[in-house]
Amino acid sequence: MMDIEVTSTEQKIDRFISKLEAVGGSAGNQRLREALGWQESTYDSIKQQLIEEGRIIPGRGRGGSVALATTAYTANKESAASLEVREASVPYLKTKTKADSSSRDRATATPAAKTLAPRNGVVKKSDLYSSIWASCDELRGGMDASQYKDYVLFMLFIKYISDKYGNSDDFAPPVVIPPGASFKDMVALKGKADIGDRINTQVIQKLIDANTKLARSDFPDFNDPNKLGEGAAMVERLGNLIAIFEKPELNFANNRADNDDLLGDAYEYLMRHFAQDSGKSKGQFYTPAEVSRIIAQVIGISHANTKASTTAYDPTCGSGSLLLKLAAEAGRQITLEGQEKDVTTAGLARMNMILHDFPSATILSGDTLVNPKFKDSEQLRAYDYVVANPPFSDKKWSTGLNPANDPYQRFGWGEPPAKQGDYAYLLHIIRSMKATTGKGAIILPHGVLFRGNAEAHIRRQLVRSGMLKGIIGLPANLFYGTGIPACILVLDKENASARRGIFMIDASKGFIKDGPKNCLREQDIHRIVDAFRRNADEPRYARMVPLDEIASEKNDYNLNLPRYIDSSEPEDLHDIDAHLNGGIPERDIDAFAADWQEMPALRQALFEAERPGYARLRQPMAEVRSIILAHPQFQQFRSKVETLFGKWRQAIMPLLTGIQPGDKPKALIAQVSETLLTTFQAAPLIDPYDIYQHLMDYWAETMQDDVYLIAADGWVALPRRIVETDKKGKTKDKGWTCDLLPKRYIVARYFADEQAELDAKQAELESIASQIAELEEEHGGEDGALSGFDKINAAQVKDRLTEIGDDPDSADERALLKQWQQLSAREAALKKTVKTLEAELDRQAHDHYATLSEAEVKKLVVQDKWLDRLQDDVQQELDRISQTLAQRIRELAERYGTPLPKLEDDVVALSAKVEAHLKKMGATWK
Repeated sequence: MMDIEVTSTEQKIDRFISKLEAVGGSAGNQRLREALGWQESTYDSIKQQLIEEGRIIPGRGRGGSVALATTAYTANKESAASLEVREASVPYLKTKTKADSSSRDRATATPAAKTLAPRNGVVKKSDLYSSIWASCDELRGGMDASQYKDYVLFMLFIKYISDKYGNSDDFAPPVVIPPGASFKDMVALKGKADIGDRINTQVIQKLIDANTKLARSDFPDFNDPNKLGEGAAMVERLGNLIAIFEKPELNFANNRADNDDLLGDAYEYLMRHFAQDSGKSKGQFYTPAEVSRIIAQVIGISHANTKASTTAYDPTCGSGSLLLKLAAEAGRQITLEGQEKDVTTAGLARMNMILHDFPSATILSGDTLVNPKFKDSEQLRAYDYVVANPPFSDKKWSTGLNPANDPYQRFGWGEPPAKQGDYAYLLHIIRSMKATTGKGAIILPHGVLFRGNAEAHIRRQLVRSGMLKGIIGLPANLFYGTGIPACILVLDKENASARRGIFMIDASKGFIKDGPKNCLREQDIHRIVDAFRRNADEPRYARMVPLDEIASEKNDYNLNLPRYIDSSEPEDLHDIDAHLNGGIPERDIDAFAADWQEMPALRQALFEAERPGYARLRQPMAEVRSIILAHPQFQQFRSKVETLFGKWRQAIMPLLTGIQPGDKPKALIAQVSETLLTTFQAAPLIDPYDIYQHLMDYWAETMQDDVYLIAADGWVALPRRIVETDKKGKTKDKGWTCDLLPKRYIVARYFADEQAELDAKQAELESIASQIAELEEEHGGEDGALSGFDKINAAQVKDRLTEIGDDPDSADERALLKQWQQLSAREAALKKTVKTLEAELDRQAHDHYATLSEAEVKKLVVQDKWLDRLQDDVQQELDRISQTLAQRIRELAERYGTPLPKLEDDVVALSAKVEAHLKKMGATWK
């Protein structure tokens, strides 16, 4: 049932925040919008306003998600540049109500049995994102994202290395921080008139002098008045920027566990948003992490086949994300080398490597095609793995280069077109791969698959060489530099001469809208990688295409994917005979072959023969869905799926309840999700990747943060006060919250009766409010009894009753006003009751946390919060199957329900009626 709609923006904002808090602080957009009962346009408008105000942050997942941007865990007294939310270690304080004194005394007399211990320097990922993203607000205005990103990322870098290595006792720490060059030294510069110059000369320059891998071009100019303002404006802006990074939740000293790189993930989060804000021409420094992950997995790198001497190279490395994803897949320190033409972006890559704990990586600046920096003697260095996302169709690739006389012999298969550099980068990669074992992958526009002339000649050589192992077609609009679709060419020199086909995947249909761009979902990534590893044909998706077919006269080495894979949706063809003579074509019913195979008797329950090749519904259209849901074979199908979920639930329960401090959340979700995917491979009718996506969406929305908290603090579920401190130092208590175990789970399990009583009173209150509104609307018109009031309230109604007294002519008005009075009095009493019940339930729930054992916390979190939510998601998939089948059947029944002869008869009958009516009116119609 939809909530009563509110009118003002302020009320809508309050409802949005309250509802988000009630569901635990984060939720998927669709789930939250349905809970609010709003239209999509209303929801999107309020969501966007809250994002712009920094009160919520957007997340990922199917349909996207949002999370509260409030969760600093302790107060920073020195940093109050903006309103911040902090934890206050105080006992339960009941918010002011008009409740009776006894309940008030009970609330204030109840001490906190436990207090929340400070966390071990690890925060929720959503907190980290929102805190860092807030820093960008200080720099917006005079710069666009392509400029202010440099400042924010430097602040992230200097804060991280100061926390991580500032007091290092290592003989050779990854980064040397000389005296005077730490973040604390930057804090000391706040308010100084020459703060910008001193950051440049005393902090940045000292870092450069002490670390050979850092260069001045890596860092922005903190004394640039054109970007940061002049005089006092620059001092204030830089002071505020530094203050944001002073927040205690941005303490990175202990914020890293092996393979659980929260800070690296936050860096990529920023890079993604910077790329999006930078626009097409300036977003090329970032390769979407989802694409990088695909490349890292299909290229074949793993922990088993790598060692410290394994080498990986990216000739157009941008921010370094492709290299880092390779390293993550290897799961060990390997040799990373990259070159980047843009000097500022090369600096970002160097910082990115350090932030991801790969300080040994070598990133050099320069044009790879004209002046490759990684060489052995005068030849290009050869690597185990080479990956690249070069600029698409680079028109200036040959500037300063003579391809016909290339010293590195890269263009032996032919010279790429002067204005089309895609194959130039491809040939550079092939030359940089080890001669017999090298593996590579490159992202290129689809044009490389089918363009003619010089590129056709090179493509022919490439196919004949056997090095092209696979082609993966991606959706359009994934990349920030362009909206055109791209593909991944997977290269492998190992056993190239024996290769007899190219494995092709058309994954162009698998994505979700993410703001102005498209985004690959977790299920899309997994499906691509699974298909590539299996090398098995999948209709309309993947196929091993023999080289003979590619080289045939018909195809002539054209690799355009639609030639080999028809991924188009089947047409919904109308049946002329059915339109003429009625009946639902058996051909359309047969399209649900999988459903009938699982539930053969259901088909007989729904349809009966009408004539050869055509059927009709046995029951009215309106009853189709209920017939499906009630049918024994559908119930049996539902039971099969629920049994599979129960099997998975039993299998992963020890994993979830066994989480301990120090565990690795990413390793946990990998095991849990793979077990889910494997289990649901046996599910009939349901796509196991859809179930997998539900889990990964929930992981991104909520579960990930929970597991990180448990891995840091154990199974601790205690409430904390939320206290707002404004710029003047005044504080305001905003209630309490519990991150791991929100209040609603405590209430549902231990205070269901109290909640039911409260719900009943709230429903009664809403009913009374509705009656008052109807009364005011009905009698508030121009001649209505309530029309004379500027604003209808108890005082004015009382005055009016006194005024009319016992006047017999005003009997109706008096009765109406007394009815309003009674309803208003009842409303006031109910409001007081509801407020009292809410306060008492709030106190009871708050105090109950202190009584919970660890076993109870585990049960509430794992079963009530996590697994029950996932069970609801599985139920959604079951509902979707019945809805899809019922909707299609109704569509077919409506389409062919009125055959042409019946339509003709109806037209004749209607014409006769119209003619009769006209005749009665004295008109004639010829």
